[in-house]
Amino acid sequence: MDFSPSLAAREKLEQLKAFLREHVQPAERVYHEQLSQGGGDWRRWRQPAIMEEMKARARAAGLWNLFLPGTAHGGSGLSNADYAPLAEEMGRSFLAPEVCNCNAPDTGNMEVLANYGTPAQQEEWLQPLLDGRIRSAFCMTEPEVASSDATNMRATAVLDGDEIVLNGRKWWSTGLGHPHCRLLIFMGVTDPQADKHQRHSMVLVPIDAPGVEIVRMLPVFGGFDEPSGHGEVVFRDVRVPASNLLLGPGRGFEIAQGRLGPGRIHHCMRALGAAERALELMCQRSIRRVAFGQPLARLGGNVDRIANARIALEQARLLTLKTAWLIDRVGAKHAMSEISQIKVVVPQVACDVIDEAIQMHGGAGVSDDFPLAALYAYARVLRIVDGPDAVHRALVGKLELRKHLPAPFAH
Repeated sequence: MDFSPSLAAREKLEQLKAFLREHVQPAERVYHEQLSQGGGDWRRWRQPAIMEEMKARARAAGLWNLFLPGTAHGGSGLSNADYAPLAEEMGRSFLAPEVCNCNAPDTGNMEVLANYGTPAQQEEWLQPLLDGRIRSAFCMTEPEVASSDATNMRATAVLDGDEIVLNGRKWWSTGLGHPHCRLLIFMGVTDPQADKHQRHSMVLVPIDAPGVEIVRMLPVFGGFDEPSGHGEVVFRDVRVPASNLLLGPGRGFEIAQGRLGPGRIHHCMRALGAAERALELMCQRSIRRVAFGQPLARLGGNVDRIANARIALEQARLLTLKTAWLIDRVGAKHAMSEISQIKVVVPQVACDVIDEAIQMHGGAGVSDDFPLAALYAYARVLRIVDGPDAVHRALVGKLELRKHLPAPFAH
């Protein structure tokens, strides 16, 4: 088992580090100054001009669509294991993933279109996404049901001749408020009588389709994550061509499973990058800040807290790299336990490390003078998105128990 990145990946990582240091990190303050600060009124949101400037530089430098495996559709040719350290590096900055066109949910939506889209769908939607000309959202979670169990879904996608009719209410659709959002991927029930994993379909929906109504943007710990946002949207008798179905009716779960494996690698490695930034800030603060006549590093067991953070991060990273390595070799279907393990472990480790960094900074840690409060909100939310901790623990336990059951009961 070798987690060493390829030569191409190592070279790309060094190039990425230099690019972030020289262009992205210095631009973070300007980016936030250019935000419209429209609050929950997403209609006032604008893309900061400096983001488009940085995107053009990243594309010219070849630091573009790095997440896309293989070379089809202009992919980077990197494996999941190769991409993992790059995702971690981008996770150190809130801007870097979008700058390099490697931001969620667009990465997952692009992978869906690349793997399951027809040539016509790819031409209409995938290429503009790959070019960074448009953004997208994924509409799955619903407010009326426990969406951690996707079989609870009430939204419908019903075939009617050469059209498919969509009805339902979705929320926490990340990217919905972005001024460049043009595409929604909607998941709904097509045949309620089918097997529970063959009832749902995924449909491509233009955001301006008649019957699509964006209700609001949802605040996260008091912030709206402008200009991307996490929106609530209603679909009322939305009609789109049946050709907008992805893969075919009843194939939604199949697509979702293919989408989530690599996506969780990306999420976890970005979270590790965020936690590494927090640990750096914690170490710097502990050395420079003096209380009771001594640096904070010499007070109250702080050096132990720093050591524990380093140990936990190394463990979490190794498990994530192992999972990426497994996906590359045997596919996500055969790495389900490991995928769920990292989804539980990494966000919790990130929360713990960032929390300690906040504590080390005192009042400054919860202010906007440092990125720690925003990093904590990001890590805490990650314990819910793509399935809450309890769901993933249940799957890990089920798969572990299956190893010890007699064959007739193993399924």
